[in-house]
Amino acid sequence: MQFTDFTKLDLQRLPSPCFVVDEVAVERNLAILKDVADRSGAKVLAALKAFSMWSLAPLTAEYLSGTCASGLHEAKLGHEQYGGEVHVFAAAYSEDDVVELLEFAHHIVFNSCGQWLRFREICLAAQAKRPELQFGLRINPEHSEGAVPIYDPCAPGSRLGITLAELDEGALDGISGLHFHTLCEQGFEPLARTVLAVEKKFGHLLKQMNWVNFGGGHHITAQGYHIDGLVGLVHDFSERHQVQVYLEPGEAVAIGTGILSCEVLDITFNHLKQVILDTSATCHMPDTLEMPYRPDITGAGEANEFEHTYRLGGLTCLAGDVIDDYSFKVPLTIGQRIIFEDMSHYTMVKTTTFNGTKLPALAIWNSETDQLNIVKTFGYEDFKNRLS
Repeated sequence: MQFTDFTKLDLQRLPSPCFVVDEVAVERNLAILKDVADRSGAKVLAALKAFSMWSLAPLTAEYLSGTCASGLHEAKLGHEQYGGEVHVFAAAYSEDDVVELLEFAHHIVFNSCGQWLRFREICLAAQAKRPELQFGLRINPEHSEGAVPIYDPCAPGSRLGITLAELDEGALDGISGLHFHTLCEQGFEPLARTVLAVEKKFGHLLKQMNWVNFGGGHHITAQGYHIDGLVGLVHDFSERHQVQVYLEPGEAVAIGTGILSCEVLDITFNHLKQVILDTSATCHMPDTLEMPYRPDITGAGEANEFEHTYRLGGLTCLAGDVIDDYSFKVPLTIGQRIIFEDMSHYTMVKTTTFNGTKLPALAIWNSETDQLNIVKTFGYEDFKNRLS
């Protein structure tokens, strides 16, 4: 799902490995999200958990209403770099985190009635000083749309969200909104079914609310997404329940906008040809192991589709640091650069320095002007300073 032809970028201009984001493609996605907001009446927030390249914060702020965070540090980044509204949800908060969030956040969403009741007094005191401060509860409609259990917030036994049976309706004093999140990389139809499930279980509470947050996982900017359906659903829901709707896309901000460029370090053989790259599945693209999924490589095919098949792996000591098997029309060579596609979202936010592995550099490219900005490079000090 790549919107930019990165073969037009001379990869030798990059350090290796390197995440490269096309600002033209990001603006394309932001424009689509703003159109949804303008036509539906929703407020759209950038989910920093998926993509938090804050060098692009000024561009993001031109199109979206603010950011949503999964904890204190992301919320501070949103406040300091992006501006606009700052919303935060966490599975649980410490008291110190809540006290700090109360100074600048706009919406704080709690994952249990117990957490809300524990902090309600200080929350309402802060709200008296900052009337724009709002509080919400995350609900769990027990309606699963996810295909991968690790990414399904409504899987049986999930710790995320309050089920109807566990909701203390006597604890709603001070709560002005509800938040639900059931999707992961999904289209409009799963959202429509989720909204019906929410209305069926929690509809009696909506008349007490000022806002409802539809969470994230919406693939709004992906090809084929039913945007008009989303616009209609949000507009109808808002009118019917007299609430402000929020959407929190993360992947949709960055989908199709970036790559991970890396270099072939060595080629060996064990049952098949093994390629060692200067990147790592476990350190730089962990979702390839966690979901798992197979990232596309520019010019490559499935194993044995083309003449030359290789198993591509990382340079760490983890035996399973393997991306997948790929085939190429011509043999790979040591020193060759290759492109992993669609690598902006849920990659650089999840990188680690396991084994002391160097983090990929970060670059912003303009596919129209060919301007390249190496935003940041990493080295030994970045590894050392994480430790003590």
